Amino acid sequence: MDWKLFATVFGSVFLAELGDKTQLATFLFASDAKASKWTVFFAAALALVLTSALGVALGAVVSRHVSEKVLTWAAGVGFVVIGLWTLARA
Repeated sequence: MDWKLFATVFGSVFLAELGDKTQLATFLFASDAKASKWTVFFAAALALVLTSALGVALGAVVSRHVSEKVLTWAAGVGFVVIGLWTLARA
């Protein structure tokens, strides 16, 4: 296993998920006194695992047809556009 890659992916995803809508939704489900905390945990964990699997699968397919350089530029431009759009709406 490539531990440097593991740490980079873990850190990036962990920081990206902090305070996002997914975490807030999980927080709200867990705040219900009647809700089983283990059910909420396992359901949220499974959802995150499946969305990650989908991301890996789609990334593998797209990378066969689009160069890494183009994907890097597209991701960068996409993040800048989303950032500018967020600032414009604020």
